[in-house]
Amino acid sequence: MRYRGQNPRWVLPRYAKQNSRGQSLKNRDNVLRWLCVLALIGCAVPLRLVAATKIGKHRTVVVISLDGFPAYALDNPKLPIPTLRKLAREGAVATSMRPVNPTVTWPNHTAIVTGVEPADHQVLYNGLMLRSKGGAKPLIEPWRDKEQLVHAQTIYDAAYEAGLTTAQVDWVAIYRAKTITWQFPELPDPEGPIERELISAGTVTPEQLRTFEASTQAWQDEIWTTAAEDILEKHKPDLLLLHLLTLDDTNHEYGPMTNVSLTAMAFLDAKVKQIVDALKRTGLLGNATLIIVSDHGFRSYKNRIQGNVLLRENGMLSGDGDKAKGDAWVMPEGGTAMVYVTDSARRVELVPKLRAIFTGAEGVEDVYSAEAFWTLGLPTPMQSDQSPDLMLVAKPDYMFGNESEGAYITRGPGGGTHGYLNTDPHMQAIFIAWGSGIPRGIQLGHISNLDVAPTLAALLGIKMSAVKGHAIEQIVKRSDESGSTRSKD
Repeated sequence: MRYRGQNPRWVLPRYAKQNSRGQSLKNRDNVLRWLCVLALIGCAVPLRLVAATKIGKHRTVVVISLDGFPAYALDNPKLPIPTLRKLAREGAVATSMRPVNPTVTWPNHTAIVTGVEPADHQVLYNGLMLRSKGGAKPLIEPWRDKEQLVHAQTIYDAAYEAGLTTAQVDWVAIYRAKTITWQFPELPDPEGPIERELISAGTVTPEQLRTFEASTQAWQDEIWTTAAEDILEKHKPDLLLLHLLTLDDTNHEYGPMTNVSLTAMAFLDAKVKQIVDALKRTGLLGNATLIIVSDHGFRSYKNRIQGNVLLRENGMLSGDGDKAKGDAWVMPEGGTAMVYVTDSARRVELVPKLRAIFTGAEGVEDVYSAEAFWTLGLPTPMQSDQSPDLMLVAKPDYMFGNESEGAYITRGPGGGTHGYLNTDPHMQAIFIAWGSGIPRGIQLGHISNLDVAPTLAALLGIKMSAVKGHAIEQIVKRSDESGSTRSKD
């Protein structure tokens, strides 16, 4: 609870003149009682005020996720990212931030806001995996309610429940979240309140919002950044989550650290500067903390493993196109793939056969059974209906494809991907913290993305339950002392 307005004034009762000595003594006793009460209150009120200041100290926390920004990119001195370099120099920067398995977007964004692994939050795909009937291929459905997808408390849940205001722009696994105050979602609604503000400002038209998904990724990021500026300027949330996708899109098509990739990183650096400038314009900067993260790194590849073709060659998949049926299916996630037996009654029979099929197959580095999932931070089939029966890991220069016909290995010009095990150095992500409460010039070393949510909670003065990560000590131990670490320029 925060104290609002003026401090309460405590008023002693007034006493009329008394004529008798007995009445005077009685009044004196009454006064002494009041003084004792006020003395106790006087001791308690400062403690309550201190506690309220520590827990409810107003701070704007902005989290910006630069999807697919690898930690190793920061080692390139010629990478043109002046804003990110400045924030890292003036704040705290990690050598790398370890993602969770699988190293794809939704599981890791969910880990960032929950502080737990997929074994607990149960998001394994960029959406909800739905098993099909009759041996048909499972489906991945992204537009499912957050309550159905995420099985753990998030930082925005905790903030909202503590009476703080929350906002999100293009965050994931957050569809129809009940604890978001303002939003501009991945698929905007022309009738939404923030969307209407941008339409009124002439930033976008209703028709552009209706066809938003068909637009270029760079333009979408531009609009998402503008929406975040609008929310900061007009609504001043306590917590804002912003997710930008240009680099991930570019790295997939052209490969990481190509000229196009470097240009995409420079573009994102300019988007971060827009948010810093918005915080300045709104007067929020003095009490604002900016957290820059990514969800995973990137690898280049040249070869695609078509796991479902191998199943077909071993008689476990038949039929063509939409009519294909299988005893099992391989669901690719870049550098890893999930294998599902379609009939749970045949699991004991088929899992050993599937393991034998993929063990030693070209491009497959390892095969994990459900008994080993705990070592990867994944749920077992007994814990979650999202869990596979096996997980396959690709060798470097290979990735898993989605075809079920043709050649088992397809070779080509390649591109970039992620999804490999989170121990892969190429999969490591970035973490930069800057602003109010962040000590200057701190090198954090290697951290986990499970540490982000508890660190955000500490900065906001709230608590989260059942997190596996830990608040970053170099940040939170000085957050009440160091204040802003901004330069004056």
